[in-house]
Amino acid sequence: MNRRNLLKTGALAGGAIALGASRTNAAESRWEQSYAGPPNPPMLDPGLPDKDYTPVITPSGTSLAWKVVDRVKVYHLIAEEVSNEFAPGLKAKCWGYNGQVHGPTIEAVEGDRIRIYVTNRLKAPTTVHWHGVFLPAGMDGVGGLTQRAIQPGETFKYEWTVRQSGTFMYHSHHDEMTQMAMGMMGMMIFHPRKPQPDYAVERDFAIMLSEWRIDPGTATPNPNEMSDFNVLTMNAKCYPGTEPLVAKLGDRVRIRLGNLSAMDHHPIHLHGHFFKITATDGGQIPLSAQQPETTALVPVGATRDIEFVASEPGDWAMHCHMTHHVMNQMGHDFPNVVGINKDRLDRKIRPLLPNYMTMGEHGMGEHGIHVESGHMAVPKNSIPMVGAYGPFDYITMGGMFTILKVREHLANYDDPGWYQYPPGTVADVAPEEDLRRDLG
Repeated sequence: MNRRNLLKTGALAGGAIALGASRTNAAESRWEQSYAGPPNPPMLDPGLPDKDYTPVITPSGTSLAWKVVDRVKVYHLIAEEVSNEFAPGLKAKCWGYNGQVHGPTIEAVEGDRIRIYVTNRLKAPTTVHWHGVFLPAGMDGVGGLTQRAIQPGETFKYEWTVRQSGTFMYHSHHDEMTQMAMGMMGMMIFHPRKPQPDYAVERDFAIMLSEWRIDPGTATPNPNEMSDFNVLTMNAKCYPGTEPLVAKLGDRVRIRLGNLSAMDHHPIHLHGHFFKITATDGGQIPLSAQQPETTALVPVGATRDIEFVASEPGDWAMHCHMTHHVMNQMGHDFPNVVGINKDRLDRKIRPLLPNYMTMGEHGMGEHGIHVESGHMAVPKNSIPMVGAYGPFDYITMGGMFTILKVREHLANYDDPGWYQYPPGTVADVAPEEDLRRDLG
């Protein structure tokens, strides 16, 4: 073999070795050693709020209290009937936990040993499934498969060592169609034991997205509904009942979105800022894979963490961008009257119904104004299809809608009221001289 062939053969062999090594490395990097966290995580000392983690904020909700017994965090969930006010004027008899709908947010720290007692005060059997959580199969909470159902009056014990961090959920896994439609769900947050420097934020919100069917005049959610949901909620509140998200200018903000709606995904859109989706219920998204967004699609049965800096003062809408999801108690069975001349119809009907007034020929934006002004009655325990009065006019949004309130100067994080706009920064009627100058 001459020198040229020897070098060629060596180069080919070296390339083959390098190619084989790259394939081996690719195979190693593609598959994780475990897809359920470390199999035998060590039990660590209980993580403490304001020391090992900053507690999350659940707007319109609470976090579940706990105590430590022999280094184990002990919680107690009580499944029971709950009267929930979705917005002023709309209440329903729901099923929840510990006197609220949705249930209180459960917080723990990676490495915590947690013990959760579940007492069933309902008249029906139930279970609790810890959605997205790594744990022994017998603690997974699927009725009939991993445990027998918790009968009325019984208390079950769930226990495991937390082997992950992130945003998760819990919900009934017995007769799900009924029990989740009645409100049996909540958020579950596990904080990292040794967080990265950029994990810390000033405002950390948890919001559960859900949907209900509550017919006007009724007071019990209808669990048989499959498509025509008419109450869309954030933490079991629909606008104007939702609580605003308050932040100081420059605050780093994390919003944890969970969706346990029966049938619908929700594209949650934030005005005035972009954000990055930093995590799913499967784990953190690598920084290299994060991209700027203004809308996060939250699928059914999933969570998404979004993070941004509150860098622009103002009152900023945050809402589902499905247009019917920002309406209240609207159905699909209404006739389309957009564009009709209603006067003749109203004259014919008023001898029979003196207060009758056709609505919708110009859209539904005035419905709330007519109701609040007393021009139009609604059934008992019902609310207008859209919103409430804002600082300028009627806000024609309802349902899955809230407001991010960013202020430069805040003494605390209480609702600061409506934003005071600097002069010259609000869209208004165009002056005549501007129209002549620019439009001719």
